[in-house]
Amino acid sequence: MKTIEILDSTLRDGAQGEGINFSVQDKIHICQALDELGIKYIEAGNPGSNPKDMEFFQEMKKIPLKSACLCAFGATRRKNITCEKDLNLKSLLEAGTSCVVIFGKSSSSQVKQIIGTSLKENLSMIKETVAYMKSNGRKVIYDAEHFFTAFAEDKDYALATLTAALEGGAEYLTLCETKGGFMMDEFRNAVKTVYEAFGDKVAIGVHTHNDCGLAVANSILGVMEGATMVQGVLLGFGERTGNANLSTIIPDLQLKMGYSCIPQENMKKLTSICKRVSELTNLSVDSQLPYVGASAFAHKAGMHIDAVLKNPTAYEHIEPETVGNSRVFLMSEVAGKSTIVEKIQKIVPGIKKDDEAVEKIVACMKEKEFQGYQFEGADGSFELMVKKILGLYKPFFKLHYYQTTGSNPRPEEGVCCCAQIKLSVGEQFEITAGEGDGPVNALDIALRKALEGFYPEVSTFRLVDYKVRVIDGKSATAAKVRVIIESTDGKSNWTTVGVSSDVIEASWIALVDSFEYKMNKN
Repeated sequence: MKTIEILDSTLRDGAQGEGINFSVQDKIHICQALDELGIKYIEAGNPGSNPKDMEFFQEMKKIPLKSACLCAFGATRRKNITCEKDLNLKSLLEAGTSCVVIFGKSSSSQVKQIIGTSLKENLSMIKETVAYMKSNGRKVIYDAEHFFTAFAEDKDYALATLTAALEGGAEYLTLCETKGGFMMDEFRNAVKTVYEAFGDKVAIGVHTHNDCGLAVANSILGVMEGATMVQGVLLGFGERTGNANLSTIIPDLQLKMGYSCIPQENMKKLTSICKRVSELTNLSVDSQLPYVGASAFAHKAGMHIDAVLKNPTAYEHIEPETVGNSRVFLMSEVAGKSTIVEKIQKIVPGIKKDDEAVEKIVACMKEKEFQGYQFEGADGSFELMVKKILGLYKPFFKLHYYQTTGSNPRPEEGVCCCAQIKLSVGEQFEITAGEGDGPVNALDIALRKALEGFYPEVSTFRLVDYKVRVIDGKSATAAKVRVIIESTDGKSNWTTVGVSSDVIEASWIALVDSFEYKMNKN
């Protein structure tokens, strides 16, 4: 089985995505997660660009990785100075990684217009930088920035930059599709040309961006044309429209095409590690991501569900468990009774289709759907409903009242509402308050504060998504609303739903279900 070496750039290229700001501790945890998955190379930042990255590399010297090779990232030396005098290269060496990723200009127009030097000097910058890193005991992956643009405008010079890196001693020549705008035929032709020229001398890598939605496709084409390294970001996020999504590329190559990217036994960790990285990044995993998304193996149509129950291969291209995911049957007006029974059996194994309790659950569900509830995307609330009907539900607290107040103008940034809650656990009463950015945020903080003394595990619960939908627009401001909340404890996610003509009450119902679902589960 041919090996494709994966380089993950979540901590460098991914960090350039909008709204992403990793702490040093976040970067350490993500690095450990990628190492656990079996990623070969982890490109973790540019130590010469900011103190945080340098601090991270210093901290990682104390933390051994199981198998991954940590890489520092940086540019070639600046024009018209020696490598020894370049502060960026000095920082790369101080990072202490055994491998470095060096990027340089491939485009003749960018050499002249962006860095303002001669084509000859640029070739010297590439060759001398790679050689300098090699002389200091570093393995070098050379990233040819804007290679495909350069190949289209001046193929001979683009190839000359690769020759310079090779002469300097680079172990990998990575072709970077930096703008993400190249079609598959153009991309494939460039990789094929490079492989024919250099493939017998050095390993070839590809690095793609997703501006045309082709990052995954082009990465796979690169492998088909001889590339043995694929660079990307585990969940595909990054600047503009993002980077090549490794959570798709890895199983595509390994499960579909017979390549080895990570240890086979680690493939079952893919979904859980993607969730862990998304939590540390403070982003939700797109539910429709291939392989690892919550909807990747979700079935809704009655006929589809019936077929999958008889033979999963009817509508599933792999077994969900292969990548650590699970099959989901969605409940809706197009799903049959067998779907509901299947979901009940996951909660209460052994229950039969003709059981009297099933009829009660179906009747209750229909009544709630008539009121505006929707359980298709709220498995947590559905499970609570089933447990209440079957007598398996345990109440963890009793609400006596809650109230919210708003403040305008805001007394401080991120605060515009206050919530007060009185509840009891057994014979003990608790009254707490919370300030937040909106009434739901304030209620969440107050409820968490009230319960933490009784149930410490709630400190790990966190809201990750909040959706409100008006059910009946004809009733104007008196219309019913449906609130769906997605929550997490950092290990798993769950969804709950609430319905009311009062948006705060609907939110409270969904919020309480969120806490009670997980507490019952624990």
